[in-house]
Amino acid sequence: MSSSMFSRLFGAKSREAANTESTLSTLEKLDETLKMLEKKEQVLMKRAAAEVEKAKEFTRAKNKRAAIQCLKRKRLYEQQVEQVGNFQLRIHDQIIMLDSAKATTETVAALRSGASAMKAMQKATNIDDVDKTMDEINEQTDNLRQIQEALASPIGGVADFDEDELEAELEELEGAELEEQLLQPAISAPMAPVQVPAGNPPRPTPQKNSEEDELAALQAEMTL
Repeated sequence: MSSSMFSRLFGAKSREAANTESTLSTLEKLDETLKMLEKKEQVLMKRAAAEVEKAKEFTRAKNKRAAIQCLKRKRLYEQQVEQVGNFQLRIHDQIIMLDSAKATTETVAALRSGASAMKAMQKATNIDDVDKTMDEINEQTDNLRQIQEALASPIGGVADFDEDELEAELEELEGAELEEQLLQPAISAPMAPVQVPAGNPPRPTPQKNSEEDELAALQAEMTL
């Protein structure tokens, strides 16, 4: 920040602070004056009322001249009360005007501060910087997508198989399967169960010992 800009910026703030302080001081003085006038008005009204009471006393005492003097002083007090009332109206009007001016000044200062802040932000974020940032984001996004696709692909790449060769191999497998089924012996149908009367259960056929079977086979060979 240059020295001239620094002086303008802080000089303007100093002037605004001085104006605000001066306005507050003026409002305080006007408020004090208004309170003083209100007290004076009350005193004058009491004095006017006291002169009326004196005039009544002089009237009862048949002192007409003194009663008239009391009424004259009452009129003077009433005139002063009216004058003080006019002063109060002027001060009230001045206070209202200063309050309005103070609010206007503060509003303008706030708007000026907002405009300066907005201008500074616009300088910090011009359209070229925004476009450059968006290009960088898009580039990084594309790079990340390419990396993810490379990691997701199978090792060695996808093999290119011949569809005709695959169909021929499948036909060979089907032919071998059919041939194997034809060579298998047919399974004989199960024999029907023999009906045996309930009263005479069949005797169990004695099972020959394997050694006896072997002996019988050996005798048959010797006989031959």
